[in-house]
Amino acid sequence: MEKTLRGVGVSHGVAIGQVRHMGTAVLEPPATQIPTEDAPREQARAQAAVEAVAADLIARGNLAGGEAQAVLEAQALMAQDPELMADVSRRIAVGSSAERGVYDAFAAYRALLASAGEYLAGRVADLDDVRNRIVARLLGVPMPGVPDSDEPYVLFARDLAPADTALLDPTLVLGFVTEEGGPTSHSAILARAMGVPAVVALPGASDVAEGTVVAVDGSSGDVLVEPSTEKQDELRRIAAERKAALAASSGPGATSDGHRMPLLANVGGPADLPAALEAGAEGVGLFRTEFLFLDDSAKAPTEEKQVEAYRKVLEAFPEGRVVVRVLDAGADKPLDFLTPADEPNPALGVRGLRTLLEHPEVLRTQLRALATAVEGLPVHLEVMAPMVADRKDAKDFAEACREAGLSAKFGAMVEIPSAALRARSILQEVEFLSLGTNDLAQYAFAADRQVGALARLQDPWQPALLDLIAFAAEAAQAEGKSCGVCGEAASDPLLAVVLTGLGVTSLSMGAASIPYVRTALAKYTLAQCRRAAEAARAADSAEEARAAAQQVLSGE
Repeated sequence: MEKTLRGVGVSHGVAIGQVRHMGTAVLEPPATQIPTEDAPREQARAQAAVEAVAADLIARGNLAGGEAQAVLEAQALMAQDPELMADVSRRIAVGSSAERGVYDAFAAYRALLASAGEYLAGRVADLDDVRNRIVARLLGVPMPGVPDSDEPYVLFARDLAPADTALLDPTLVLGFVTEEGGPTSHSAILARAMGVPAVVALPGASDVAEGTVVAVDGSSGDVLVEPSTEKQDELRRIAAERKAALAASSGPGATSDGHRMPLLANVGGPADLPAALEAGAEGVGLFRTEFLFLDDSAKAPTEEKQVEAYRKVLEAFPEGRVVVRVLDAGADKPLDFLTPADEPNPALGVRGLRTLLEHPEVLRTQLRALATAVEGLPVHLEVMAPMVADRKDAKDFAEACREAGLSAKFGAMVEIPSAALRARSILQEVEFLSLGTNDLAQYAFAADRQVGALARLQDPWQPALLDLIAFAAEAAQAEGKSCGVCGEAASDPLLAVVLTGLGVTSLSMGAASIPYVRTALAKYTLAQCRRAAEAARAADSAEEARAAAQQVLSGE
């Protein structure tokens, strides 16, 4: 019998197919005692398994490239954490088998992360995946992961580890659905990069039986269980119409009456450039430079290595605009040489610009590398700081840029509510603002962006979040400066129309979303965008805001 389940759509498109569930997680190994003389052998087994799993994660990352590579390399570093391995060795020395020592040590580390605050829930899921892979190798059983199938299917899982998501075969995996996760989780970001339809935070996903036919709409978040033949035909028709509209879409972003809205790409490095160029990106609105630093968390990359990576991205958009975010370290992106290991609440601690101001030599090196990389290029370089809280932060960053001799515009990210509320003050020190809606929502609602149970509060349609965006955009307009959006909110075509109506001046997103947003903007005038924005802000919930905007734009 046909029924509809509703989750959070995180990657556009429609997928219709049979359900296949993710492989069963590794069972808990028995708590057997080993003789003391066997400890060295078991310790060697554990070390070999860890090294093999780390090597496998790095190899998967090399195959996947882009943002997936950085995520998987971070997981490999997690597997090899010296303190974690020392704990494994201690447990084996007092009688645990290799697999039990790994299991218990990871459990203790998991509890430590959880007690540091829910912000690290996303890393806990990654840690569980690393543990399962190591234990499976030690037990000699198949790795947990994507099921084998010769026929295309829709993948269902409690959650998807980055190692699995990164290497999904889009010719076999039509789409995927998870019970946990949120719109800004690793899996959601990677799904958008792949262009695979996906829905997360879907209650009851694990209860849908294997082999059941489902239809997944990655735009609306709806999952139809056992849809009728007529409904399947209707969805395929809608999907075909969307695809045809996308194919006909090209050129710069603009409303139907010619109001320009530059559509830029979010990239993690040179590997992401081909997709951005193919999608028609007009530049880069967010270059996440931290991925370059994650290659080796023990030390910063050399200035020469940074220059090489930055120049490749800058050269890809001659005469275009490239917005570089300086290193955003801390919280869920720790670096051994920068990040305090004992912060009680990393999400509210020394992260982003705060970290760089405590380590000015790291910031100076990065700014010098950018100054060198842009020499002789016609590209319009803009450099922005993450986690700016007030005017002093903005001033300190601008002064550091000037001291480095950087020929670029200096800007501030608006990720903290104080920055949105005091945007005009911040704009006395910098030349542009860029709204990071993922973190802005997290801090506005005290809702961890990685926790699926809080997805309602991470919804970028929340009227309070729209208010903060409007405050920042209005401040920039009053100062004659620009205010873009580089958070995942920009990838929602309907919300992109509302953001345009709120007064933002550019939109940056994963490359796969650019054609969808370009097509949506071309349907409406600027006046319609503004009316939709007003209707959304007048609502009392995210769901009501989306419905109100849709009603205005449909002319009902």
